[in-house]
Amino acid sequence: MRVRLGTVYLVLLLLVLAALEVPLAMTIAGRDTQRLVADRLADATRFATLAEPALRDSDTGELAAELTRYDDVYGVGAVLVDQDAHQVLSSRPGLRLADEAVLRQARRALEGREASDDGTIWPWRTDPLVVAVPVGRNGEVIGAVVIVSPTRRNANGVGTAWSVLAGGGLVVLFAGIVAAWSLARWTLRPVAELDAAAHELAAGDYAARVPAADGPPELRRLGTAFNEMAATVADSLERQRAFVSHASHQLRNPLTALRLRVEDIGVDPADPQAVEGHRLALEEAERLGEVLDSLLALARAERGKHDLTEFDAGETAWARVLAWQPVAAKKDITLRYVRPARPLRARAVGNAIDQALDALIDNAVKFSGPGTTVTVRPSADDNGVALHVIDNGPGLTEEQREMATERFWRAPDAQNVDGSGLGLPIVAVLVDASGGHFDLLPNTPTGLHARVWFPAAP
Repeated sequence: MRVRLGTVYLVLLLLVLAALEVPLAMTIAGRDTQRLVADRLADATRFATLAEPALRDSDTGELAAELTRYDDVYGVGAVLVDQDAHQVLSSRPGLRLADEAVLRQARRALEGREASDDGTIWPWRTDPLVVAVPVGRNGEVIGAVVIVSPTRRNANGVGTAWSVLAGGGLVVLFAGIVAAWSLARWTLRPVAELDAAAHELAAGDYAARVPAADGPPELRRLGTAFNEMAATVADSLERQRAFVSHASHQLRNPLTALRLRVEDIGVDPADPQAVEGHRLALEEAERLGEVLDSLLALARAERGKHDLTEFDAGETAWARVLAWQPVAAKKDITLRYVRPARPLRARAVGNAIDQALDALIDNAVKFSGPGTTVTVRPSADDNGVALHVIDNGPGLTEEQREMATERFWRAPDAQNVDGSGLGLPIVAVLVDASGGHFDLLPNTPTGLHARVWFPAAP
């Protein structure tokens, strides 16, 4: 954007320079042309005054000497013609009326009026300037004086003036480039800072702010408004997290007491309905406790920055597979572990790998169904460490995989399965806080392939 704004400034400056310098350059060329024409017409008029008695008396010797001396001093040729356009005198032997421009001006002078070349002396002009003055008096024309003046020196003078003008324009243009670049930087610096702060805020750094003391007043007001908005958003999110954390923590104690009281309620073993109701009450209390624990874990995972530590991803994954083996065996599910060929060191938030694997293995064991296989495979992927949890259960559709990391979302066919709908959102938050990424992919031919990637330890 800075380049585009600077380009606009420079285009405007070029237009202004062109509007000023082009007419000035044309004026300089026209002025020098008029000056030269006026000088040559004055010389021709003087020669015409001398030629009138010379032609009448046929005594042209003195005039011939005057024309020759004029040509020697100034390098300007002169020709005297009679009323029939025949050459009478010439300031040099090689000057003839054969040239069409010379002959045309002579004929115009013989018509009784001064004649001059209509062309302007541009820097690239090489042809001479021709002027002619009639000879005679009282309306009688008996001849004409034609002067042929070289224009190279005058053209060079115009070119020099144009060069000075162009040099001044380049100086102004350079100063304009510096001023335009400085103005663009001053104008857009707040925009760049605002863009960077917006990206930091979107990445989860709610302490990002912009300096609101630089740039145009409108952008300073925008920076102030952005800082106020960022502070409001950060405060709102912090209040939300604090509420979830405090509410979950405060509810955990009475829930534990309630569960103990329900356990202590005496139930008649002979009454099947009472036994079943007692069991369901305990299960619901246990499920509510799991939801509160998940909310606490999610609130802690989302709270600000985290310190990254190094882990052996392979050994951590093996430990979690051993911990989940009894649960998988109880549900007739084969839980496999594929050991990597070498140790895989990863950097992650503390316990992020453990909690992520627990949530992924729990989901795979819970939803795959009896007779299926769940495979846990650490690997070195994309200059980092990836943990793959693959099952051959029913899997999820593409739309369901996109919604699976939303909080409290449950698949339509899993509404009656125990769970809080917070396992995968916690995985996503922990992996993101570790600088990694979390993908849910389809497994071939059926099932789900969950992949979490962490940066490799240096």
